[in-house]
Amino acid sequence: MTDLDGTVLAVLLSLVSAAGYALAAVAQSRLASASDGGRGALRALLARGQWWWAVGLNAAGALAHVAALHYGPLTLVQPLGALTLVAALPLGAFSARRRVTGAEWRGALWTLAGLVGLVSVTGPAAPGDALSLREALIVAAATALLIAALASGRRHRAPGRAPGRARGLGHATASGVASGVASALTQTLTAALARELPGGTPAWWQTALIAVLISAFAVGGLLLSQAAYRSGLAAPLAVVNLSNPAAAAVIGVALLGETFRAGVWGWLIAAAASVVAARGVVLLSRGSGTAALAPSPVAASGGPLPQPRTDAEASPAPAPAPLAG
Repeated sequence: MTDLDGTVLAVLLSLVSAAGYALAAVAQSRLASASDGGRGALRALLARGQWWWAVGLNAAGALAHVAALHYGPLTLVQPLGALTLVAALPLGAFSARRRVTGAEWRGALWTLAGLVGLVSVTGPAAPGDALSLREALIVAAATALLIAALASGRRHRAPGRAPGRARGLGHATASGVASGVASALTQTLTAALARELPGGTPAWWQTALIAVLISAFAVGGLLLSQAAYRSGLAAPLAVVNLSNPAAAAVIGVALLGETFRAGVWGWLIAAAASVVAARGVVLLSRGSGTAALAPSPVAASGGPLPQPRTDAEASPAPAPAPLAG
């Protein structure tokens, strides 16, 4: 296979990955809008076939992304993954039978520009080593505390009131962080299986522990994204796509000796891209809401809701006066 063929195949697989992630996000947002968030919400969610379709689409998107990285460079595949947000907007609007607003398109373009800018400089200037077992456990513990802080808050809301957007973005941030840490731990597990882990070959139970942590963070990220979509689709999806590479970049810079490309200019580009992406998230959170995805009250009762009667309808009409004579 030539380099051109590999590049074309990487682009096609990246588009398939973005489409899979976008369809999964739309399905999750529809399920989230129909859920009341009570204690039995998770049990009801697991009993829905649509939820397992979303899980399958997420898995298909991840596999296509890994395959794309096999045929193409990271600098090409990662920016194309940002197309998930662009694809999810029209798909979500079509599912809700509405049009994408201008604010949503502007927010998506701002976020996409910021995400591409971040990804373009967050790749390691030189390949880094995997986390040691001790570092992996420290990262897992710190991440668990951070996720608990981001996901904390009141679970219930007043009837008829939409869930808080700030709390939804907190769940989205926690989801992206969990997924990014799961990717970093996967690198550690791969090195452990290849007997190339820093600090020596771990015992079998230590390798199994890393595998359990990866599964926990992966499942936690999926459930946190499900909770985040209760406050909308576009803004939480943008935050998930931003916080995932950001968490991986923090681990790489702090523990693996990696750095941004282009030295000082890379840091400046990353800072500017973060501001641009934050502007896009703000536009998305203002331009989109949960009303378009909320189920109709007609569907809940099987018919139209009774309308309140007016005073004229509530009071009986006066009886006609008897005719004289």
